[in-house]
Amino acid sequence: MGGTRLARGSKNLHFALLALVISLLQSAFGRELKFVILIYRHGDRSPIENYPNGLHSESEWPQGFGQLTQIGMKQQYELGQYIKKRYSNFLSASYKREEILIQSTEIDRTIMSAQANLAGLFPPTGDQIWNPELLWQPVPVHVVPKASNPKLRYPNFQCPRYRELLKKTMASNEFQEKIKPYEEFIETIAYYSGYDAPVLKYPTNFKIWHVQDTLFCESIHNFTLPEWATEDVMAKLTELTELSLSSLFGIYKREEKARLQGGLLVKYILQQFSEARFPQKRKMVVYSAHDTTLGALQMALNTYNNKLPPYASCQIFEQYEEENGVHTIEMYFRNDTSKEPYPVTLPGCSSACPLSQFAELVSPILVDNWEKECKKTDRDEGNIIIKYY
Repeated sequence: MGGTRLARGSKNLHFALLALVISLLQSAFGRELKFVILIYRHGDRSPIENYPNGLHSESEWPQGFGQLTQIGMKQQYELGQYIKKRYSNFLSASYKREEILIQSTEIDRTIMSAQANLAGLFPPTGDQIWNPELLWQPVPVHVVPKASNPKLRYPNFQCPRYRELLKKTMASNEFQEKIKPYEEFIETIAYYSGYDAPVLKYPTNFKIWHVQDTLFCESIHNFTLPEWATEDVMAKLTELTELSLSSLFGIYKREEKARLQGGLLVKYILQQFSEARFPQKRKMVVYSAHDTTLGALQMALNTYNNKLPPYASCQIFEQYEEENGVHTIEMYFRNDTSKEPYPVTLPGCSSACPLSQFAELVSPILVDNWEKECKKTDRDEGNIIIKYY
C-alpha cells in the first residue's frame, strides 16, 4: 500500500510540475489560453450486442448490455482528474457554472461517463462541500438528442446520399483491396460466430464489430472466452473493426462523407472558436460521446491514426491568443494514460494553426444545408435495409 501511495504522489507531483511548466512557457511566449473544447469517448462498458453463438448472455452483466462498468467509471474519474490538473491555471479552483458547458449524447453510458468525469474534475471545496462525508457535488450534464441535433452521434444514416456513399465504398477498389486478405478469416469467424459470411464484410450492420467488441469486453472482465478466440484471432478481428470504422468515414470519398457526418461537429467547433475571440465567461465545452464520434471527427479533419479510439480517449482543442493578437488552435489526442496527449497537426498547417487558416482548411467539409445535400443521390437506392445502433 505504501508503494501505491508513493506512486500516486509522484504522479500528482508530475502533473503539478507539468501544469507549472506549461503556464510558465505560455507566459514566456506572451500567449494566453482562451478556450478549450474536449470530446471524449465514454469509459469501459459491457458489450452492445451479442453474436449468435456467444457463450454469455446479457443477464451475466450487472446492468445488461451497453452500460458503463465500474472500470469505466474509474477511467473517466481519472480523465477528470487529469483535466483538472492540465487546466489548473485556466479554470477556477472550484466549479463555476458559467465557465464550463458539458454535453452528452442521450445514451446511459455517455451520461454516466460525464458524471464520473466531473466527479474527478470538480470535487467540492470550501463552501461547496454540502456533505463532509461525500466529497462530490452535482454538476449539470446537458443531453443532446440525436433526433433534434445529430452533432455527436455518428454515423447518421438519416442521409440518403451518405447511404449511397456507403454502398459505393463497399464496391470500391480501395475497400475491396483492403478486405480481400481477410476473406478466408471471415469465413472462419462466420462459422464460429453464427453470422453469415457476407454479413460480416459490411460495416453498416456492425456485425464484425459486435464479434470483436463482445470478446474484447468479456476478456477485460475475465469471462471465459471460446477456444477459437486466440490472440491472433483477436488481433485480426481488431484490424477488421478498424477497417469497418475507416470505411464508415473514409477510404472512399472521405471529404464528401465528412460534409455529411463529422463535418457537422467541426462546424460547431469552429463557431465556438470564432465566438471565443471576444470576451466571454465560458472557458470550456466538453462533449461526452462515442468512438464513432471521435472517428468521424478525426477523419473529417484528416488526422485519424487508423486505430480504434480506446475507452476514455480524449480529443483536445486549445485556442490561444498570441502576443500579436492572432488566435491559434492546437490539437492533442489523449489515448494513453501513461503518456501526455500527443500533438495533432491539421494537414496543411502548423501545430499552432492560425484560426483563419484553420477555418480555410476545413471549409471544404462544412455544409450550409445538410438536408439539401443529403438528398443529392445519383440514383434510387432500392430496398436498402440498414440497421441503426
